[in-house]
Amino acid sequence: MTSTSQQVLAFDFGTRRIGIATGQTLTRTSTALAPISAKDGIPDWQALDRVVAEWQPDTLVVGIPLNMDGTISEMARRARKFANRIQDRYRCDCFLVDERLSSAEAKEIHFAHGGSDNFRDESVDGLAAQIILDSWFTDEQRIPSHTRLEDLYGNGHA
Repeated sequence: MTSTSQQVLAFDFGTRRIGIATGQTLTRTSTALAPISAKDGIPDWQALDRVVAEWQPDTLVVGIPLNMDGTISEMARRARKFANRIQDRYRCDCFLVDERLSSAEAKEIHFAHGGSDNFRDESVDGLAAQIILDSWFTDEQRIPSHTRLEDLYGNGHA
């Protein structure tokens, strides 16, 4: 990690919503942002453009939802495709991070703070993105988004 601070945006990819968090590499602090909508995994590009314009990230991070046994899920493939698209669109370095259980952890935190189970109205997607970003801050491994998942996790079969 360099001593210069970088602005980072992290994403919890979903087919209906994409959670977003922002943070700084120098302080390793993060904040959940409002999620943006998606249709079958395709983000509302105008909304995402506005977030990127506001936060002006140097780096992007996308959570990869592997299966619990470490194999590659279809959602992991879709999240990696999203990561490559945003890297190319915003011309920022983009990294992948294993995000197994980030949504479950986000829900636990949400419930602990008195939240309901109505996740349509009380989204935890931004909190999941924040957990992904916090994990990336502490992980020494940096996986570029164009890395083939099969090169990291084998052929994708259990």
